[in-house]
Amino acid sequence: MEIICWNVNGLRAVDRKNALKNIWDLRPEVFCVQETKVDKDEVPFDLRYVEGYKSFFTSGKKKGYSGVGMYTKTEPLSIEYSFGDKKFDDEGRVIKARFNNFLLFNIYFPNGKASEERLNYKMNFYFSFLKELKKLKKEQEKVIICGDVNTAHKEIDLARPKQNENNSGFLPKERKWIDELIEEGFVDVFREFNKEPNQYTYWDLKTRARDRNVGWRIDYFFASENLKDNLKNCYILSEIMGSDHAPIALEVTF
Repeated sequence: MEIICWNVNGLRAVDRKNALKNIWDLRPEVFCVQETKVDKDEVPFDLRYVEGYKSFFTSGKKKGYSGVGMYTKTEPLSIEYSFGDKKFDDEGRVIKARFNNFLLFNIYFPNGKASEERLNYKMNFYFSFLKELKKLKKEQEKVIICGDVNTAHKEIDLARPKQNENNSGFLPKERKWIDELIEEGFVDVFREFNKEPNQYTYWDLKTRARDRNVGWRIDYFFASENLKDNLKNCYILSEIMGSDHAPIALEVTF
């Protein structure tokens, strides 16, 4: 099965560019979107009802901000809009779906660039989620996490590491959280299959950074170690335009 994950930077905006057609042509088993920027009750009819898919959406209290969605061919056994810590539920950042063979988290992680307060919020979100993952690990759950993590892990994961070492998105404490996630047994799936540099998922629109491939790899699939034998490939769909992010795809078998 193929799972595709994409920060669309506005679901309606990316649809107006006819970019979603590229995803539907691939017919993934599951398609996860982040930063939908649309109220869950105001998703347009043709974006809510896509032939062959069930869809689920959540949004925060603030209009036109955050929001995630999930399209799936197979009805999940259960759907939740939280990873378990209620204080992070107000921004509509999480869909948790249980399938027969695994638990899938679709998450739009907070951005810490705006202020110290938002950076603190991001770090608190990180550690609260990691706490939940440790619990799931003890329960031997098979877990897949996808989404915009808003942090590049290593120097190889962004074009200009030195210039950004004091900026949120590449701060030591943000990167350390990814270290801890991996130490807990969660695999950075893309790096399992691709060790090459210059592989990015986000580029700044204002500076036309995509044209020069001055980017960041901040969108990820992580999988629990007990799924390692099921992972077949993970790659960036860099040819698909329409957002400041590229979609990423995971191939997994059961």
